[in-house]
Amino acid sequence: MDLSRYLNFDFSPLSWIIFGAVLLFFVIQLIYYLLVYRKPYLYERKRDKSQQVSEKLPSVSVVIASKNESENLAKYLPSILEQDYSDFEVIVVNMGSTDETDVLLKALNQKYSNLYHTYVPAGAEDVNEKKLALTLGIKAAKNDVLLFTEAYCVPASGKWIQEFANEFSKEKDIVLGFCKLQIGKKVAMRKFILYDNMIHGLKYLSLALLGKPFMGIGRNLAYRKEIFFEEKGFSSVLNIEDGEDDLFINKIAGKKKVGVVISPESMTQSDVVNNFFTWRALKSKYLYTKQFYGGVSSLVFGFETFSKYFFYLSVVAGIVYGVTLNSCLLAALSVIFLIIRFVVQVYVIGKSSRMFGAGKYHINLFFYDLFQPFNNFRFRKYANKRNHLKR
Repeated sequence: MDLSRYLNFDFSPLSWIIFGAVLLFFVIQLIYYLLVYRKPYLYERKRDKSQQVSEKLPSVSVVIASKNESENLAKYLPSILEQDYSDFEVIVVNMGSTDETDVLLKALNQKYSNLYHTYVPAGAEDVNEKKLALTLGIKAAKNDVLLFTEAYCVPASGKWIQEFANEFSKEKDIVLGFCKLQIGKKVAMRKFILYDNMIHGLKYLSLALLGKPFMGIGRNLAYRKEIFFEEKGFSSVLNIEDGEDDLFINKIAGKKKVGVVISPESMTQSDVVNNFFTWRALKSKYLYTKQFYGGVSSLVFGFETFSKYFFYLSVVAGIVYGVTLNSCLLAALSVIFLIIRFVVQVYVIGKSSRMFGAGKYHINLFFYDLFQPFNNFRFRKYANKRNHLKR
């Protein structure tokens, strides 16, 4: 049997260009998965073996801004107020709620001495209402370490505050955490939403661990009170709707000592995403403010997306060109590189998914990988249009 025709490699310039492109973008993709996206998993595995709780933990003020969230506060606030931590307070800022929030907070105040609540004055500017509410909460805080979450979030454990406090005992200025999404099985695109949330977390946590922090999420975020006033509060982001968490951190993180907490005990979780439109609104908030980020994050992950799509295109070109011109070796090598990348991707994403509670992925990962950047582009257009109409 003559194997030469099956092992033939067409030595034309075009075949070498295609092969070179496949190899180049294959290597780039491996670098992203093994050196960037794998970073949080490796960090947490190392922490499991060496983590010790400091004997000198700081006092903590948990700050929550809430508007018409009485049901969520009733469900989740007790879990925060009953945290297994010796010295903390919880401050809830009521943003002009018209539901039972005020009644609920007064009732909880009778039971929990560590709860303090205040409110945003009537007539406050709608665009910056959230920033004003957080500013009032920060000014009311008695402690230097400020830990932020949302009314629709609940700590994953009773050690939530301790995990953040322990990181601040290492002289950190900012500490970034992760929020898991609890999504009902009947919600459309459930698996993809979990995947998308995980990838978002991997991006900002990985760069923070690599010394290039660029954002945080208000569902699980902490920083020192003195930093807030050093930066003149939210003055740098007042002209932009939202941005009180991600964009604010983006403005200040480069000058500060930033830590991360990604242990299961340090996470918050939320069931706020109960349909497609809630998810789009939540995600669009970050996609809109993302265009105002400074630093290298947009370049780093923009290049990752570029290299991913060009890897797929070069693989397709290698297969088509190889089969068409009987250059079977080029086609085979293209397929092999595609399979190797997919195996590495499944391994890295699988480890991260177990850590972040984002489900299991197999062949569907291939489609999510292709669709996610396109979906981000679609949602960003929606966010820009929405914010343009509000002006």
